[in-house]
Amino acid sequence: MSSVVEIQQAIARLPESDQRCLARWFADVLSGAWDAKIEKDIATGRLDHLTEEALEEFGAGRTTAFPPDAKPSQ
Repeated sequence: MSSVVEIQQAIARLPESDQRCLARWFADVLSGAWDAKIEKDIATGRLDHLTEEALEEFGAGRTTAFPPDAKPSQ
């Protein structure tokens, strides 16, 4: 396998259109990895404390609508 430096150098030699195509592909790869991590964290309860905190803030009236001009839902 090539080193990161070798891969970077090869990418730098690509035509701009190929670089953009590669960038889109890599963004999709990273996005998929992020989504998978979030799903795993949700499934294992690692984000439960954030849900509890948000519900406490909402219950205490310390939240605002988003976007700011949106009407709060009941």
